[in-house]
Amino acid sequence: MVTIALTLWSCAIGITTAFQPLHSTPLTLAQQRQDNQQQRTWFQQPRSSLEYPSGRSHSQRATFLRAEGSGPKPADKMDVVYKFGGSSLADKDRIDHVASLIKQQIDSGYRPRAVVCSAMGKTTNSLFTAGEFALEGRVNIDAIRTLHTATMEHFEFSDRVKDEVFALLNECEDLLNGVRLIQELSLKSLDQLVSYGERCSVRIMAARLNQIGVPANAFDAWEVGIYTDSTFGDAKILSKSEPAIAKAFSRIDPNVVAVVTGFIGHDPKGKITTLGRGGSDLTATALGAAIPGVDEIQVWKDVDGILTTDPRIVSKAMPVSEVSYDEASELAYFGAQVLHPIAMQPARKSNVPVRVKNSYNPSAVGTLIRNTKATNPLVTAITCKRDVKLLDINSNQMFEAHGFLSKVFREFEKHSISVDVLASSEVSISLTLDKKQRDADIEGLITDLSFCSDVTETTGMSILTLIADVDRSSEVLATVFRVFMVSGIKVKMMSQGASKVNISFTVPTESLDLAIAELHKCFFEQKCRVDFPAIEVDGIETKNKTDVPIMVKG
Repeated sequence: MVTIALTLWSCAIGITTAFQPLHSTPLTLAQQRQDNQQQRTWFQQPRSSLEYPSGRSHSQRATFLRAEGSGPKPADKMDVVYKFGGSSLADKDRIDHVASLIKQQIDSGYRPRAVVCSAMGKTTNSLFTAGEFALEGRVNIDAIRTLHTATMEHFEFSDRVKDEVFALLNECEDLLNGVRLIQELSLKSLDQLVSYGERCSVRIMAARLNQIGVPANAFDAWEVGIYTDSTFGDAKILSKSEPAIAKAFSRIDPNVVAVVTGFIGHDPKGKITTLGRGGSDLTATALGAAIPGVDEIQVWKDVDGILTTDPRIVSKAMPVSEVSYDEASELAYFGAQVLHPIAMQPARKSNVPVRVKNSYNPSAVGTLIRNTKATNPLVTAITCKRDVKLLDINSNQMFEAHGFLSKVFREFEKHSISVDVLASSEVSISLTLDKKQRDADIEGLITDLSFCSDVTETTGMSILTLIADVDRSSEVLATVFRVFMVSGIKVKMMSQGASKVNISFTVPTESLDLAIAELHKCFFEQKCRVDFPAIEVDGIETKNKTDVPIMVKG
């Protein structure tokens, strides 16, 4: 049985139709800036909680800060915040490439107010591993030290720069020796341990920029106002960060590039925290939202923007020219490895456009993320979340059905279990749980639910999500179910997202790749050709072997 209902949690898919170009003609810098300004309205809601002087609005605050000393922005400049991930900074060659790219961007009329950097290459992973080895009695960061030393030697950095980086690496090694001795690695210590990657990276990037004639200074994130709570490993940025960032950048010459650590911050006691995996995106959007006058945030990755689907599944996946903030957030939540799931919040709040670009292919236009899209295709992208569990919960009580849902969700809260996709009726619920949920917690939940329901658990399932125009859901579903019927794909549950940008299907994991590939052909490749199955009427089987192209129009 297929359950159809509304989700309480969003799940998104989207596809841009094959009959509508995915790329528009690249805009000039002046056109980009004008287009962005037309799209945004600074802080449309009151910002009294941000403690701006004399109750000023954000735009008034921007004027106030510039009057304090940052100076007016030249008319021909576009203020931006850049973010570069670890793969873009993997080694000395990539460091040099990114530094040259920043210089080229400046020469083209962009003015980078901040450049947010992740750790070089796989340094963060290496630091996590080093922590695990330290617990086993072995301390070794030779590979990390070699990567950074080789980079600095290649560029012939000054002794001052080398001393700063070596001091951080020595401090990192001292911390690991402490872990080895006490045989304990708390979340607080782990956050400090992994912070050394970003802290070394920004010093190297700033030094290289200065070498090629781009004035730059390195900053740890807390030095420019990134303050968090004390949830080590997954800290949240505090609201006081916004005015603190604005104040910090009012003191930084706008013609000097501030190279800032991504991923980390300080809690109220001055302890180092991390924002969780992918948190460098959040650092960039938090800075871009708070620095007065920023026109655009650019997140540089190793792909040509957000793609129509995972290129590892479909080799013909193609870039999407634009998505909304809602769509980008849904894509991230449901598996697209492009942006941090909560990174859109500061940008959306301040209505600052975000552009996803490819550092390996700078000429590509990339994907623009903003509040309002110029076009609204039938489907924008397809994403997925693999290996989820499906729970079917059916009431075993004949009476008091009105209290069934509340009883069930009290048990979920008790066991701290989060739900991905949900469909419900008065006496039954179907929902999915991702692999982050612990088996022991799920078993405890099922046991505690037995007093009011019968629970069936199905493993080996996946969520396939379409980012789509749900106002035209009938058109989307007509194509989807025809493809599923012909391909023999069984849908266990279907949900239409409350966010109005997605439709999700729960299917067996073994069918997931086939489902994505066939749907991509229909919505993007103009290859949606299916065979109608044999139909039996009054006991007589009629066969139709004609291939029928399904024409999907945006």
